[in-house]
Amino acid sequence: MAILKNTEIKQKSREELNKILYDLNFELLKERGKIQIGSPPENTGKISQIRKTIARIKTYLNVNDSIIS
Repeated sequence: MAILKNTEIKQKSREELNKILYDLNFELLKERGKIQIGSPPENTGKISQIRKTIARIKTYLNVNDSIIS
């Protein structure tokens, strides 16, 4: 899954963002699992990039919910 910028997040629909969020959480789970079994991570900064992208998406969704309400 690609790392998304704020401009890319704003262009996506709510359903697309929820699917991307699910995929990113699954990818994060896989990366953490690799570390737990003792194999070195392929890209050491990938976990932090995934976490930041998840935070960006959740923030965007929460801000839009508060604006709509």
